[in-house]
Amino acid sequence: MLRLDARDIQILSILSQEGRVSNAQLARRVNLSATPCWQRVQKLEQAGVISGHHAAVQLGRAFNSVTMFVTIGLVDQKPATEQAFEHHIQDIPNVIGCWSIGGQVDYLLQVITRDVPDYQALMEALLGAGIGIQSYFSHLVLNDVKTPSSHAMVALMATWSMDEV
Repeated sequence: MLRLDARDIQILSILSQEGRVSNAQLARRVNLSATPCWQRVQKLEQAGVISGHHAAVQLGRAFNSVTMFVTIGLVDQKPATEQAFEHHIQDIPNVIGCWSIGGQVDYLLQVITRDVPDYQALMEALLGAGIGIQSYFSHLVLNDVKTPSSHAMVALMATWSMDEV
């Protein structure tokens, strides 16, 4: 686990909001010269704290779409069953998030399709794929109330004491 200081968190905060900021501007804003600032960013990238620089795309402004959260129950929790499911999910572009979870179900998926019939076709294909799905339950997203962002995660991290980071 990489130990972060207040300046690292400041760098992460700026980059999470403005991924295209130049190194010179970033250095100026965190009160460093360009080389040490660049070295800190490189250290954060190499440690996997920064995994890329992305544009925040608002899909709903370009296309009509349906977002579903889907809980999945597998027939068993054998490693081979879990691996088959996890491997298969990797190749489905409509599944934009997948988490193995504890509790009454095994996985939580975030799925985006053009409409409900496309979603249902996707689920029928998953059920027919022979990857150990025993049950699923769909949760239709009606409105985005609060969505995760890198900025929100960095802001949360900044509230933790430096001993916890």
